[in-house]
Amino acid sequence: MKKQFNRMRQLANQTVEKRLELVKQVSHSTHKKLTACLQGQQGLDADKRSVRLWQGSEAAGRAAALGQKMLRLCGEAEDKLAQELIHFELQVERDVIEPLFVLAEVEIPNIQKQRKHLAKLVLDMDSSRTRTSSQLTCTILWPKK
Repeated sequence: MKKQFNRMRQLANQTVEKRLELVKQVSHSTHKKLTACLQGQQGLDADKRSVRLWQGSEAAGRAAALGQKMLRLCGEAEDKLAQELIHFELQVERDVIEPLFVLAEVEIPNIQKQRKHLAKLVLDMDSSRTRTSSQLTCTILWPKK
């Protein structure tokens, strides 16, 4: 009976390890794909992104100086869209990409490490329980005189 229990426990541990590894791979690949989808560079603040993303609005600003109202309005609309895109990307980084990275690179390895440590402690507990039980049996069967 104990052998069957140990086999089932070992099978359950292997299943959990496989699932943890799968979650780690999925979160890591999702992090990579989301990072690749961003148009700006990851980790930059909004001001630096706006300079890198929409340098075309500079040309629209020069045209506005010439008095072309339509180009000025288009430049302003483009600038507003750029700012919205920048804020959206920053929010996606903060709310989705960073937690996925932490999950894949920090939390799952910690869980795996703790599981291995727990398995070792359970083995130690089982062996000491067996030793204690055998010593009690020996004491009961052959009492000291």
